[in-house]
Amino acid sequence: MAVVNQYKFVGIDNSTSGAALTPLGSGIPAVNETIVIKSILVTSAGTPTVTIANNSITAIKSAQLTANTTTELLTQPLIVEGGKSFTVQASTSDSFDVAISYLNIKKEVTT
Repeated sequence: MAVVNQYKFVGIDNSTSGAALTPLGSGIPAVNETIVIKSILVTSAGTPTVTIANNSITAIKSAQLTANTTTELLTQPLIVEGGKSFTVQASTSDSFDVAISYLNIKKEVTT
């Protein structure tokens, strides 16, 4: 079995209602993947609060944003296990951008 480490960045320009966003694609990494999130930067045009959920468990609850200011939401890395969900949700429909830097650890079967 080979392990492949991929450093990645994903950004979402969100201008929708307060719906939950799934920045890691479907929001669920494959079973053979582990995601280590190093940074979650959020910039907002308004003043919503942002909630981060990892496998339906609230990891960051109601982080208050200041208009036109970028805020780092993490103080320590956040692990998302394969097969588990990861979502970002704002309290209002204010436009906000989310930028996530992470390490994707993939376990690949080689023959």
